[in-house]
Amino acid sequence: MGSASTPANVPLITPYKMGKFDLSHRVVLAPLTRQRSYHNVPQPHAILYYSQRASKGGLLIAEATGVSDTAQGYPDTPGIWTKEQVEAWKPIVDAVHAKGGVFFCQIWHVGRVSNSSYQPNGQAPISSTDKPLTPKIRASGVDVVEFTPPRRLRTDEIPQIVNDFRLAARNAIEAGFDGVEIHGAHGYLIDQFLKDQVNDRTDKYGGSLENRCRFALEVVEAIVDEIGADRVGIRLSPFADYMESWDSNPEALGVYMAESLNMYGILYCHAVEPRMKMVGVVHETPHSLVPMRKAFKGTFIVAGDYNREDGNKALTENHADLVAYGRIFLANPDLPKKFELNAPLNKYNRETFYISDPVVGYTDYPFLETPI
Repeated sequence: MGSASTPANVPLITPYKMGKFDLSHRVVLAPLTRQRSYHNVPQPHAILYYSQRASKGGLLIAEATGVSDTAQGYPDTPGIWTKEQVEAWKPIVDAVHAKGGVFFCQIWHVGRVSNSSYQPNGQAPISSTDKPLTPKIRASGVDVVEFTPPRRLRTDEIPQIVNDFRLAARNAIEAGFDGVEIHGAHGYLIDQFLKDQVNDRTDKYGGSLENRCRFALEVVEAIVDEIGADRVGIRLSPFADYMESWDSNPEALGVYMAESLNMYGILYCHAVEPRMKMVGVVHETPHSLVPMRKAFKGTFIVAGDYNREDGNKALTENHADLVAYGRIFLANPDLPKKFELNAPLNKYNRETFYISDPVVGYTDYPFLETPI
């Protein structure tokens, strides 16, 4: 796509009505863990980071945000279970709204992707299972992460975890967010219930597809009851094998979840492409998200190594309503403008994704032109 395109023939730069939200384009900031929320409290430097990426009528999804003190598994990821955290989010949300952006908070529980050093009183992480994860090389490529063997949640404890998600959603609305995205992807707690290679339960939350999806749908129902279906989205990755969480029939899992979500009338479903089986690795695959897209009645967002051309094609072929971008949006804070003009993109620097510096690799990527 060598020559500059006018917005008229750039499907990514066309308006879209998502429920009550009038979006001016279809380029979404994907939720991106940045590990710069010291002691799990969002920091003032996030005001600049998110406002740089905000645009009038653009949808931003905040980084994965813990729902409770048992939800953490990484250094310096934000939470939204305390009053201090809620207050810290407010100026960040205000800055996005000042630019005319729509801002959703991704709420998250890591489950077994943790170790006791992140847990209250050094306890074992909780999960659908007591199967441990094997140690992993960190994203830095150097350190090895050790995971504490998890404790399988008792049946009678699960409603408390559902309630943690509900309260986190309420807190997100109090902080000013326009809605929440439930993190049901990438091998974290909800995905640990969904996937048959992790979930080895024999109670009503394990075994059949319906049982494995029960926890996820209870979370959806509780949040819909708390803040309204028009403020709720969910992210799913049925085809992924992140954190040793895969399923023997991912297409059936994706379609079942999509159809079940229709009962609650939620705003959107955000699905990760089958080609993104592992972090940062693109696979050739015969699978597609089209059956999920056809099954789900709300807004359908796709993610997974999209570029400008792929994104335009997904929209033209009606495979999606919106396209979420991660690494290239991180490196190009004015990505919608660059897509509109077909301008060259900054390259991202993987080595600075997860460092704790409040500027480097965070707010220092250049704009196409100096914003006024």
